[in-house]
Amino acid sequence: MNLNERLKACREKNGYTQTFISEKLDVNKATLSSYESGRRKPDYETLTKLADIYEVSVDYLLGRAIHEKLTVKESEEIGKETNEWMKLINQLSEENKELFKSTIQSFISKNKTP
Repeated sequence: MNLNERLKACREKNGYTQTFISEKLDVNKATLSSYESGRRKPDYETLTKLADIYEVSVDYLLGRAIHEKLTVKESEEIGKETNEWMKLINQLSEENKELFKSTIQSFISKNKTP
Protein backbone atom coordinates (compact mmCIF):
# COMPACT_ATOMS: atom_id res chain seq x y z
CA MET A 1 0.00 0.00 0.00
CA ASN A 2 1.44 3.41 -0.91
CA LEU A 3 1.10 6.77 0.84
CA ASN A 4 -2.13 7.93 -0.78
CA GLU A 5 -3.80 4.56 -0.14
CA ARG A 6 -2.69 4.55 3.49
CA LEU A 7 -3.95 8.09 4.03
CA LYS A 8 -7.38 7.17 2.72
CA ALA A 9 -7.45 3.85 4.60
CA CYS A 10 -6.53 5.55 7.90
CA ARG A 11 -9.19 8.21 7.43
CA GLU A 12 -11.86 5.64 6.62
CA LYS A 13 -10.76 3.31 9.44
CA ASN A 14 -11.28 6.15 11.91
CA GLY A 15 -14.63 7.08 10.39
CA TYR A 16 -13.48 10.58 9.45
CA THR A 17 -14.73 12.55 6.47
CA GLN A 18 -12.46 14.50 4.15
CA THR A 19 -14.19 17.65 5.38
CA PHE A 20 -13.31 16.86 9.01
CA ILE A 21 -9.65 16.11 8.22
CA SER A 22 -9.23 19.11 5.94
CA GLU A 23 -10.57 21.35 8.73
CA LYS A 24 -8.16 19.78 11.26
CA LEU A 25 -5.27 20.41 8.85
CA ASP A 26 -6.55 23.84 7.85
CA VAL A 27 -6.35 22.92 4.16
CA ASN A 28 -8.86 22.89 1.35
CA LYS A 29 -10.83 19.66 0.95
CA ALA A 30 -9.53 19.45 -2.65
CA THR A 31 -5.97 19.44 -1.28
CA LEU A 32 -6.73 16.49 0.99
CA SER A 33 -8.44 14.73 -1.89
CA SER A 34 -5.31 15.21 -4.01
CA TYR A 35 -3.19 13.61 -1.25
CA GLU A 36 -5.51 10.60 -1.11
CA SER A 37 -5.63 10.22 -4.89
CA GLY A 38 -1.86 10.49 -5.25
CA ARG A 39 -1.92 13.66 -7.35
CA ARG A 40 0.00 15.55 -4.64
CA LYS A 41 2.17 14.59 -1.70
CA PRO A 42 1.82 16.30 1.68
CA ASP A 43 4.82 18.16 3.09
CA TYR A 44 6.50 16.80 6.22
CA GLU A 45 4.58 19.06 8.61
CA THR A 46 1.24 17.97 7.12
CA LEU A 47 2.32 14.34 7.13
CA THR A 48 3.20 14.62 10.82
CA LYS A 49 -0.19 16.18 11.59
CA LEU A 50 -1.95 13.39 9.68
CA ALA A 51 0.01 10.75 11.62
CA ASP A 52 -1.02 12.41 14.88
CA ILE A 53 -4.68 12.62 13.86
CA TYR A 54 -4.75 8.96 12.79
CA GLU A 55 -2.56 7.90 15.75
CA VAL A 56 -0.03 6.11 13.56
CA SER A 57 3.64 6.70 12.84
CA VAL A 58 4.88 8.74 9.90
CA ASP A 59 6.86 5.63 8.94
CA TYR A 60 3.61 3.68 8.70
CA LEU A 61 2.04 6.29 6.42
CA LEU A 62 5.15 6.24 4.22
CA GLY A 63 5.05 2.43 4.00
CA ARG A 64 8.30 2.05 5.92
CA ALA A 65 6.67 0.21 8.82
CA ILE A 66 4.30 -2.73 8.69
CA HIS A 67 2.53 -1.92 11.92
CA GLU A 68 0.76 1.36 12.50
CA LYS A 69 2.70 2.33 15.61
CA LEU A 70 6.10 0.72 15.01
CA THR A 71 9.14 2.60 13.82
CA VAL A 72 11.36 1.26 11.04
CA LYS A 73 13.93 0.17 13.63
CA GLU A 74 11.31 -1.70 15.65
CA SER A 75 10.02 -3.42 12.50
CA GLU A 76 13.56 -4.44 11.56
CA GLU A 77 14.19 -5.83 15.06
CA ILE A 78 10.98 -7.88 14.88
CA GLY A 79 12.03 -9.16 11.46
CA LYS A 80 15.46 -10.22 12.74
CA GLU A 81 13.98 -11.97 15.76
CA THR A 82 11.41 -13.73 13.59
CA ASN A 83 14.17 -14.93 11.26
CA GLU A 84 16.16 -16.29 14.22
CA TRP A 85 13.11 -18.21 15.45
CA MET A 86 12.41 -19.57 11.97
CA LYS A 87 16.00 -20.83 11.63
CA LEU A 88 15.64 -22.71 14.91
CA ILE A 89 12.21 -24.11 14.06
CA ASN A 90 13.38 -25.26 10.62
CA GLN A 91 16.01 -27.44 12.29
CA LEU A 92 13.27 -29.48 13.98
CA SER A 93 11.70 -32.61 12.56
CA GLU A 94 8.07 -32.33 11.45
CA GLU A 95 7.03 -34.25 14.57
CA ASN A 96 8.95 -31.89 16.86
CA LYS A 97 7.57 -28.86 15.01
CA GLU A 98 4.05 -30.04 15.88
CA LEU A 99 5.10 -30.67 19.49
CA PHE A 100 6.66 -27.19 19.67
CA LYS A 101 3.51 -25.64 18.22
CA SER A 102 1.20 -27.40 20.67
CA THR A 103 3.48 -26.47 23.59
CA ILE A 104 3.36 -22.79 22.62
CA GLN A 105 -0.43 -22.96 22.22
CA SER A 106 -0.67 -24.53 25.67
CA PHE A 107 1.39 -21.71 27.21
CA ILE A 108 -0.82 -19.14 25.50
CA SER A 109 -3.99 -20.83 26.78
CA LYS A 110 -2.64 -20.92 30.33
CA ASN A 111 -1.72 -17.23 30.12
CA LYS A 112 -5.26 -16.26 29.11
CA THR A 113 -6.90 -17.78 32.17
CA PRO A 114 -6.54 -15.74 35.40
